[in-house]
Amino acid sequence: MTTHQPLGDLDLVTRREAIQRVTVLLGGVALVGGDALLTGRRRAPQAGALFTADEVAFLDEVAETILPQTDTPGAKAARTGAFMALMVQDSYQPGDQRIFRDGMRAIEDASRAAHGVGFMQASPEQRLAVLRVIDAEQKEHSDARAAARRARSLAYLRDQPAAPEAPAPVPAGAVTADAPAHYFRMMKELALLGYFTSEIGCTVAQRYVESPGRFDPCVPYAPGERAWAPHA
Repeated sequence: MTTHQPLGDLDLVTRREAIQRVTVLLGGVALVGGDALLTGRRRAPQAGALFTADEVAFLDEVAETILPQTDTPGAKAARTGAFMALMVQDSYQPGDQRIFRDGMRAIEDASRAAHGVGFMQASPEQRLAVLRVIDAEQKEHSDARAAARRARSLAYLRDQPAAPEAPAPVPAGAVTADAPAHYFRMMKELALLGYFTSEIGCTVAQRYVESPGRFDPCVPYAPGERAWAPHA
């Protein structure tokens, strides 16, 4: 298990479990780039790195604001920014890459508008205030996107002719031909996925037992105890 490339050594079942956990945390909507994340397939290699070292540092601070250090290390300690950059470069489609990078500029512009300084120069409290406003925008955008998708699916099913046999499956385009995901939704997905599949996320933020080992089908649980990490 590594720190900045936490998915590299996970098998398919563990990767699937990690993605499912993050999906539940974010309200049940499929992750951007989910197919590539699940199967481990990469897009065609690109010439050069998509993110500079300064941009990776920026993503570290965004992730740290989402998952700050408390009694456990935060996202920056797990080098989550490098993970986010790697996943955007290797698993996002060009359109989603543009949205993500435009979002980084939008955060910078929002920080300057609200506090007169860039995001990297802002205090932790100022950064949190900026991201809270953007997160509210993201939630509204994501809810509208999900509602539109449900409406299209229901409309398609209503248009099917009445017949004793089951209706034809819904074409993929009827479900996925909607507005692009919000950039901050992408950032939250990757921050959570990167942190909770990192060494720190698995062994410090969660409880981790190396597998294979003894199987306990039922163990006592006390409220407030940390969740068990997926097994690598």
